[in-house]
Amino acid sequence: MGLFKRNPFGHILFIKKWLIRILGAMTHRRYRGFNELQIEGSEIIKTLPDTNVLFISNHQTYFADVVAMFHVFNASLSGRQDTIKNIGYLWQPKMNIYYVAAKETMQAGLLPRILAYVGAITVERTWRAKGVDVTEKRDVNPNDTENIRIALEDGWVITFPQGTTKSFKPVRKGTAHIIKQHKPVVIPIVIDGFRRSFDKKGLRLKKKGILQSFIIKEPLEIDYENDTIEEIVEKVEYAIEQHPSFLKVIPTEEIKVQEELNKMRRWDY
Repeated sequence: MGLFKRNPFGHILFIKKWLIRILGAMTHRRYRGFNELQIEGSEIIKTLPDTNVLFISNHQTYFADVVAMFHVFNASLSGRQDTIKNIGYLWQPKMNIYYVAAKETMQAGLLPRILAYVGAITVERTWRAKGVDVTEKRDVNPNDTENIRIALEDGWVITFPQGTTKSFKPVRKGTAHIIKQHKPVVIPIVIDGFRRSFDKKGLRLKKKGILQSFIIKEPLEIDYENDTIEEIVEKVEYAIEQHPSFLKVIPTEEIKVQEELNKMRRWDY
């Protein structure tokens, strides 16, 4: 790798690599130490092609979710199964991992700008501005969709199709359009525990002793030619467990079981 070699977005890979190493070392204990990240399905990561892979996930914090994914993906690629033990996997990280993020979020301070350099594809949200839903939706910026295409052609892209950290919000059709147009391998991820562990931005550790879960599922089965946008949206909602049907009334017995499991998830300090 040349010292000043750049990726398609003009980021110097040497700088990006060192940012991943440094930020990874600084955040590792947030997932293995102060809290425990329980991973399932990491063997899937090693079977994926090097490019045109789209990860879809529910969203709980602005940054902690993505950081965890960088840890899990690189650990899995280096041969670790369902663990991020020993951060040596960060020495030669996968350099073509990108994530979709709101432009206003990534421009709000120095740290977000540094995190953006690691791999953010910033987009202008058409339905929300400054944390508030807007009544008059703006047109999609064609540069945003073009950048996602470029990122998919270069590597892997992480997206949060609900576009918000609030649970059970509708999946945005933009994700379905991307899937139908670019035909990526779509890998669903379901996370939990991040909202309890961190503040909303995912920068400040809010609580220790939380068991965070990170489930990687098999590639989503999609008929790129015949599935409609609405059908793809529904498949995505089910895959990331954010379909409205998941809000159905839970039996009392199940609630008791979950309460006992939650007690087991807590560590004593």
